Amino acid sequence: MRESNRVASLSHVIYEPVVRRALEEDLGHAGDLTTEALVPARHESSALVMAREPGRVCGVEIALSAFGTLDVAAELEALIPEGAEIGAGESLARISGLTRHLLTAERTALNLLARLSGIATATSILVQRVAGSGARIACTRKTTPGLRALEKYAVRVGGGSNHRFGLDDAVLIKDNHLLAVQSIADAVNRARQRCGHLVRVEVEVDTLEQLEEALAVGVEAILLDNMSLEELETAVRLCRGRALTEASGGVTRETVRAIAATGVDVISVGWLTHSAPALDVAFELVE
Repeated sequence: MRESNRVASLSHVIYEPVVRRALEEDLGHAGDLTTEALVPARHESSALVMAREPGRVCGVEIALSAFGTLDVAAELEALIPEGAEIGAGESLARISGLTRHLLTAERTALNLLARLSGIATATSILVQRVAGSGARIACTRKTTPGLRALEKYAVRVGGGSNHRFGLDDAVLIKDNHLLAVQSIADAVNRARQRCGHLVRVEVEVDTLEQLEEALAVGVEAILLDNMSLEELETAVRLCRGRALTEASGGVTRETVRAIAATGVDVISVGWLTHSAPALDVAFELVE
């Protein structure tokens, strides 16, 4: 049996509204002019969704729901388990139903599948590169508006972890926040007075001096922003047993292993969700 990354599937309650909005965007006010002009209403077909390049698949069920939304009687079959590594030319799903609905839903389905599989693939590569270091790869809030739940799900399918889902998850005091207060200590105290006792506090620091100030007030996590490898090693040593360490900035496929080797707990990567390349997938009608 093909191995896959064991991640809890995303509830249809979360992704179906996204799929429906994407279909509505594509259909506009007049529907699929080309398909409705050329294809008889009762014509039926089967189709395959295929990968044109290797990667980690994510979002097959989500993509299939685009076809099912337009044709509730369509036969939908995922051929590859979620999170599996796939090769070029592999079939990912089979769909049978009314040809009009298949052609109309095609682009929405492929857009979502390509986007999510691209994120999962990029995440998987970074996770493999830091394997054995103890560091976790995490995404950020740099997501496509309206697609955050799906894109963060793709990161999990790729073996990564999620940072905050939104501004109400935790307190993250960044450099721009500090311009409005007297000090890191003042910012942390204000945050703790405002938030409940279960809310964690993280502070972004650029220097070791700021790090010492943040540790002095007992924050739960430190975001080490754009520090050199030497600074990261020193920061990790200072934080050990006192706060979780998160490295951010300058993370690439080439640098991620060295960053992980400094001993940081988490490496956060914004480009996983804002600019990971889509996986090339295709849709073909078959006899």
